[in-house]
Amino acid sequence: IMPLQEFVTVLVRDPRTQKEDSWHSYIDYEIFIHTNSMCFTRKTSCVRRRFREFVWLRQRLQSNAVLIQLPELPSKTPFFNMNNPHHVDHRRQGLQEFLEKIVQDALLLSDSRLHLFLQTQLSPEDMEACVSGQTKYSVADAIHEFASLNRRFPIEDEERKKGKNDAESDSESSSSRLRPSDDSISCGCKASPASEES
Repeated sequence: IMPLQEFVTVLVRDPRTQKEDSWHSYIDYEIFIHTNSMCFTRKTSCVRRRFREFVWLRQRLQSNAVLIQLPELPSKTPFFNMNNPHHVDHRRQGLQEFLEKIVQDALLLSDSRLHLFLQTQLSPEDMEACVSGQTKYSVADAIHEFASLNRRFPIEDEERKKGKNDAESDSESSSSRLRPSDDSISCGCKASPASEES
């Protein structure tokens, strides 16, 4: 039998404006990963990241992989207008293309920072600390912990209303785990700590 072709699907989607304080806002984007690659601890995940964190990631990856020419991020233009859907979508596309190229590179995929960036909501400082062994938790711990955090949000109540059998069949049958329904995917995303409750 032919081995399954490895794939990594990366989507950058759902730009949302977040308020930092009464003067400052920023846009963050949902990063959705679906993969069967051995490199990834989790096969599906959803996190939210802002442009500045992509910039941090690129700098860190570049400093570790000196000989690789990393793909460019969409340019940080002084005229970027958060209220202009065209600007926002252009940046979103650029961020997606950046990540699509990154996850095709085996050397970059070996960088733990990339995995923490894609599969946890840790801040850049916490990602650095984790990678350099200054935290009690390992990279894999952080990713698993984030996965379990994501399942404990109010979304679960909605799941229960829809019918319990979904949730139960999920833990038993492996086939449902390989190809999660859109529901199970999106529930992780809405549960991100950066949701607009404040």
